[in-house]
Amino acid sequence: MRTDPHTRASGTTADTALAAGLLPFLLGLVVVAVLIGAVWLGIRIRSGEPAPPRPEEQPRPPASGPVGRVTEEREPAELPRDGRRLTAHRLRGHGNTGTRPAGHRRHRR
Repeated sequence: MRTDPHTRASGTTADTALAAGLLPFLLGLVVVAVLIGAVWLGIRIRSGEPAPPRPEEQPRPPASGPVGRVTEEREPAELPRDGRRLTAHRLRGHGNTGTRPAGHRRHRR
């Protein structure tokens, strides 16, 4: 029994069309399943975290009112007189090293 070549070709075309329509559908199902899993995992992780603070646990301003503007004079830092260039890591008073407050003298402006 011989098969007609046109019949075989049309069967192959139908299989290709079915695969072309089925493949994106299956890929979409996989994407949806991954998204559902991500949401489920996020809900599980969030349920283990502490609850947000209640209103009575929020910080309050001081009873004396808000802090006003603070103005003060600072003593200038002494610069080394060794003739070398002063680099950023040798600066004092910037970063974690504090400066001294100035005495009662006023600077001219």
